Amino acid sequence: MKKSIFYHAGCPVCISAEHEIISLIGAERIEIVHIGEEKKRISEAENAGVQSVPALLTPNGHVLHLNFGASIEAVKA
Repeated sequence: MKKSIFYHAGCPVCISAEHEIISLIGAERIEIVHIGEEKKRISEAENAGVQSVPALLTPNGHVLHLNFGASIEAVKA
């Protein structure tokens, strides 16, 4: 089974959303990517359609933008 990917930047909004997502779908079904620490994965997130974090990329390739924490451009800086 392919996992969802949860992209975040480590801000309080992102951490709160991370805990909620894990609670809802389970840690074994999601990959957590802190793009503030893993900057090499920013382009991966952008190519998937992520415009802001926190965001959840579903196994079907859909991006669900959650409560606005930071734009991808802000994370790049």
